[in-house]
Amino acid sequence: MTVLGFIGIGTMGAPMVHCLAMAGQRPLLQDASIAAAQVAADRDGLSAATTAVEVGATCDLVILMLPDSAIVRDVCLGAGGLAAAMAPGGVIVDMSSSDPIETRKLGAELAARGLILLDAPVSGGLRKARDGSLAIMLGGDDAAAMDRAEPILTSMGKVFRAGPLAAGHATKALNNYVSAAGLVAACEAVIVGRDFGLDPAVLTQIVNASTGRNNSTENKIAQFVLSGAFRDAGFSLRLMTKDVGLAAGLGQHTGHDLPGLEALAKIWRDAADVLEPAADHTEIFHFLESIDGANAPETSQG
Repeated sequence: MTVLGFIGIGTMGAPMVHCLAMAGQRPLLQDASIAAAQVAADRDGLSAATTAVEVGATCDLVILMLPDSAIVRDVCLGAGGLAAAMAPGGVIVDMSSSDPIETRKLGAELAARGLILLDAPVSGGLRKARDGSLAIMLGGDDAAAMDRAEPILTSMGKVFRAGPLAAGHATKALNNYVSAAGLVAACEAVIVGRDFGLDPAVLTQIVNASTGRNNSTENKIAQFVLSGAFRDAGFSLRLMTKDVGLAAGLGQHTGHDLPGLEALAKIWRDAADVLEPAADHTEIFHFLESIDGANAPETSQG
């Protein structure tokens, strides 16, 4: 029987752990915040470790849900990391939104130590993390390890086999590029329509019955932008900026200089420079309002 570990008990990781527990899984939890891991463990009747090396020594399959590739690398290969204690044949499943280029490098380094890396980033945000309906993009070069991981991952959502190692992370970055482009377009349409005298709510309803419909018009504009409940959307602007940047980096890595991708990456970088660190990704609306100086951001000021 697989002994499961889960490292990264943050905004997304905590509800994902809860879904695992509700499905009968008993992961050993660990987080840089010992308190966060213990709260989640107490909630679901699980155990918490204080270090990654303790998880590695105990578990043969470990899920990571961490902020970026640098932290993933440190948890895997840093002093006191998983590789220091995990037995050969162990599987590490990186569900973070990591850099696909770095994922390939890390996979090779872990393979040299007898460990198997899979990537399985998610899409769907906090709501789908809570109800276990995430889209999970599984990539890997070891079919047996993927077969072993998939039944565990299905406790948190629907698994799509994206391809070889790093295919999941590449797919996630490109998906979020498309999502970020749709949100910018929807926000700009609302701003222009409003200033022409259209009712933004009516405009959004019509777009959702027409060819302009996308995830943002259906699930973000009325719910979080027009309502003013930006922070309730639950996905930070800086994380979206990172993901769009990963997509742009992937374009450069594959020899493409695509104007839409580069322009969108700059929009999100500029917004991240202006808006406060805690801004939600839906607060790109404030940035788009403000860039011509016509309207000053409000929520971004706290």
